[in-house]
Amino acid sequence: MRVSYVGSGEHKSYPSFAGQPRLRADASKCDPEYKDADEITDWLRQAIACGNVGAPWEGEFPRYVWRGLDDVIYEARLVNRELGQYKGYPLTSSERPEGLNEMGDER
Repeated sequence: MRVSYVGSGEHKSYPSFAGQPRLRADASKCDPEYKDADEITDWLRQAIACGNVGAPWEGEFPRYVWRGLDDVIYEARLVNRELGQYKGYPLTSSERPEGLNEMGDER
């Protein structure tokens, strides 16, 4: 599957593979424990395979993908439709999409 997680400094308060932190005041903060872009890419691919995606589709890729980890739902948003690249961030319980498929709780 040709998707990858590239992250975004807008959701980070620490330097990471996504670059220098540029945490926005209105952005949710990512957990610094999840640092491995390859592992997060695997989670993204698993969520797509489970059908936890949201419209609209932009070319070959869904704009939104959701994955649960440790009782937190993360939303990935497409940031590059040509390359299938995503950034991601945690959602609050009130933002959780309804009707998600079983995604597991892996760490």
